[in-house]
Amino acid sequence: MTDFPSDEAPQQRGDIVAFHDHGPPPADFGALFLAGLARRPRSLAGQMLLNRRSAAFRRICALPEYYIQRAELDILRDRAVELSRVIGPDAQLVDFGGGFSAQMGMLLATLDRPWAYVAVDRDRQALLEDARFVQKRYPKLWVEAVRADMREAFDLPPNAGGGRRIAYCPGNAIGNFDPADALGALSLWARELRRGGLLLVGVDLRKSVLILESAYDDPHGMNAALVLDVLRRANSELGADFDIRLFEHRVRFDPDRGRMRADLVSLGNQDVRIGDTLISFAQGEALHIEDSWKYSIDDFQALARGAGFRARDVWTDSKELFSLHLLEVG
Repeated sequence: MTDFPSDEAPQQRGDIVAFHDHGPPPADFGALFLAGLARRPRSLAGQMLLNRRSAAFRRICALPEYYIQRAELDILRDRAVELSRVIGPDAQLVDFGGGFSAQMGMLLATLDRPWAYVAVDRDRQALLEDARFVQKRYPKLWVEAVRADMREAFDLPPNAGGGRRIAYCPGNAIGNFDPADALGALSLWARELRRGGLLLVGVDLRKSVLILESAYDDPHGMNAALVLDVLRRANSELGADFDIRLFEHRVRFDPDRGRMRADLVSLGNQDVRIGDTLISFAQGEALHIEDSWKYSIDDFQALARGAGFRARDVWTDSKELFSLHLLEVG
């Protein structure tokens, strides 16, 4: 843990109370990228390579086709009084969202005198930026930051405010894990939250292929541009010579597995050089970027039970596109 000692309160200086570093060494983009290209089939670590704090991703969230954030905010707005009553005053709010979100802001505004906010993320710089933003915006909050990989064991700071501890995982972030990893993450979170602790988690529901594909491959090309930025970054930072025009962004939904898959597909036989390494792509070869897993309400609640949670409540938006689950550690 790194503390910020001073004669005055950290909030008076605009700084957070404490930074706790439980994370792995910072990810090396070049090593991750080359390791992904060496796999068969080729697959990049999409959740570390795509910048979900970028202005481009915020623009995607605002698209009419991309319903996730809008649907979740509608649920929070409709259930504000209910959530405030269940959670109660003086809560410690733990953010498992990987970045301060509009949903988290709405939840903070909903709660009755929240006492503390704990941000959790593996990216040190982004984590501290988010935590300091929250401290400045809510100067009375006790704000701490925890650098950790949420798929590995880590410790949360003590809950000294006297209220409940509730963690929030918004925006279908849980869907970025495959079901086995999601079960592992939920099990770790249950251990950290302890008996009686609450978890509010956004879960995208299975729905028509047309709605899903429009959300992840929008007609404006914004999703495609965000994914292709991975290759642009390789050109800029690694000295690669990817011709972006020779790769096409493709998405497809696998209804049997509940998985939305995004790939970059080579439009021809081509060679790409990255430093001293020559990489050959065949026409039609896919470079897998990321998956987004979708659940039915029953399937997700079964997954949560396997991790040690019991379902307190679940809500959906009016179109039943998205769900928000309130879970309690049993």
